[in-house]
Amino acid sequence: MIDFHTHSLLSDGALIPSELVRRARVMGYTAMAITDHADESNIEQVLKQIIKVSALVNRDKGFRLIPGVELTHIPPRRIPLMVKNARALGARIVIGHGETLAEPVEAGTNMAYIKAGVDILAHPGLVTEEECRAAVKKSVRFEITSRGGHNASNGHVARMCKEFGVRMVVNTDSHSPGDLITDEKADKIALGAGLDNADIRRIRENARELLKKAY
Repeated sequence: MIDFHTHSLLSDGALIPSELVRRARVMGYTAMAITDHADESNIEQVLKQIIKVSALVNRDKGFRLIPGVELTHIPPRRIPLMVKNARALGARIVIGHGETLAEPVEAGTNMAYIKAGVDILAHPGLVTEEECRAAVKKSVRFEITSRGGHNASNGHVARMCKEFGVRMVVNTDSHSPGDLITDEKADKIALGAGLDNADIRRIRENARELLKKAY
C-alpha cells in the first residue's frame, strides 16, 4: 500500500508520527506521506517536524516516508502562494483540501489548487468538466478516498476522471489507527467507486510514479 494522505497529532490525528508509521508498516504499507493540516499559522512548524521524522524513518531502506502537507481551508486567492511556500519549506507531497461534500469548503478552492499545481486534490467533491480538464493540463491527481463522509462523491469523481483522463490515487485520509487499509481494501474502495481492474492497475501505477517524483 502506498498512501499519500495521512494525519498525525501534529494536526488532528491520534498518533505521533513514529507510531503512525509503525502501524502502517504492520498493515503492509511500503510507503506513505504524512500530510498534516496546515495554513499560514502552522505550516513551518508542522513541516519541520515531519521532515525530521522522515529523515529518521528513511534510514531504513525497506520503507519510504514522504514529508508532506495538506493545505486546508485557505481562501482561494491565497492558495498559489501557500503551495509555493509549502514546496520551499520542504514538502515533497502537497495536497489541496478539496471541496468535499462533508465540509463547508469555499467555492473556487478546487480550481485554485489545480492551477497552483498541487500533487493531489483530496476529496474534491462534485468536480466539474472544467476542473478535470485543468487537472489533466497541470498533472494534478484526484483522490478516491476511503474516509467516511468525504467518500460520498467517490463515484462521481471516478466517473469524471475516466471521462476526461484525470489520473487518480486511492488514499485513506487516516486520522486514527483504524483508518489505515490494506491493498485489498484499497482495491475494493476503487471497485465501489465504479472503477474496474484496469483502472486499479493504473491507480497503482500513478501511485508509484508519484512516489518516484517525490524522491
